[in-house]
Amino acid sequence: MSKSTYFSSKSVFGQLISLIDTEIIKSAVVKTNSDYYVKKFKSKDHLISMLFCCFAKCNSLREVSGAMLGLSGKTKGFQLDHIPKRSTLSDANKNREVSFFEDVYNQLLYKYTNTISDSRIKDIIKKQVKLVDSSTISLFKEILSCVGRKSKDGKSKGGIKVHSVINADEKVPNMVWFSSAATHDHNFLKKLKCDDNTIYVFDKGYNDYKAFKHFSEYQTGFVTRLKGNACYDIIEVNQIPEHLHSGVLQDEIIEVDVKENNSTTKLKLRKVKFYDRENKREFEFITNLFEIRADMIAALYKLRWQIELVFKQLKQNFPLKYFLGDNENAIKIQIYCVLIVNLLISVIKKKLTRSWAFSNLVSFCKIHLFNYIKLLHFLENPEQDWIIEVQKIKQLSLF
Repeated sequence: MSKSTYFSSKSVFGQLISLIDTEIIKSAVVKTNSDYYVKKFKSKDHLISMLFCCFAKCNSLREVSGAMLGLSGKTKGFQLDHIPKRSTLSDANKNREVSFFEDVYNQLLYKYTNTISDSRIKDIIKKQVKLVDSSTISLFKEILSCVGRKSKDGKSKGGIKVHSVINADEKVPNMVWFSSAATHDHNFLKKLKCDDNTIYVFDKGYNDYKAFKHFSEYQTGFVTRLKGNACYDIIEVNQIPEHLHSGVLQDEIIEVDVKENNSTTKLKLRKVKFYDRENKREFEFITNLFEIRADMIAALYKLRWQIELVFKQLKQNFPLKYFLGDNENAIKIQIYCVLIVNLLISVIKKKLTRSWAFSNLVSFCKIHLFNYIKLLHFLENPEQDWIIEVQKIKQLSLF
């Protein structure tokens, strides 16, 4: 490969790490006090080691420490001060505060929001649409409450549930909360911030009339599906304009009972029945958005599938089948580092004018992690050097 075209003084890994400003790491260290009583293996070294694990798709502590020992002389581009031994990395994953990695992720998300966002949805809806869902990651040990059914020998495996909020125009998680797999989804609704500029979209597993009343009081919109056993009273039937999408079958105003503090109050909601021609199914949605067109309610709920694709992207491209520790702290750290790597790859993808599949970018970075290639330059035109070399050979053959 021609060095004059693509050669870089930093490895691909160094260029990816350089997307994380040193000030972000320093700020997170001060805020979380994560280097308190630490002599050698500082928070920055820990972060870089775990990001290496995610980029290289390492499946064990021994694999991470062994691979990093081969980085002698290659750490200048990302300022790694201490290469950890297996026991050192294990202890750090067990004892260092998860809040350090959480703060780094949140600062990166704030920095690159304008890069990864797509404003088209907000331009149409005039509000911020946020998608809410959870995904369960199965564990081989019973670290958190069991998930699924027990095996024949009576033993149960553990599971951790990752609850996420994703802006519909960003496609990366901007709020993450962990719980045991047995925790009901609707408990997460209490953690959502309410304002009159937000619409939350979630599936019927989050149905909670108390939360719906809270949203309505703070003028926060929501869209979800109606449960099959829901009890309600129809108080008004809206006419469906002829110009609307023919998939809208019903548009009704309903009242549901909200029980709290030994009393029952009425909550007015809107129910929209919609026929999906593509899947040949009927759906019933409930919402507190009374002014939006009925077919737009169905369109908002359809956006929820984006969060399913994000979970699929995370599980397929990053090491979330094997964890580097058998404790809750280590698992949460690894998940946050996966989220950081997912964000960095998303930033690279957004900066490119050439279309690349996300999985292909992840594979490319893994293969060329310590090659000295100008990453963005190469990804824009990977065939350029080969074309130049072929032309040189053809010219020489003429003589």
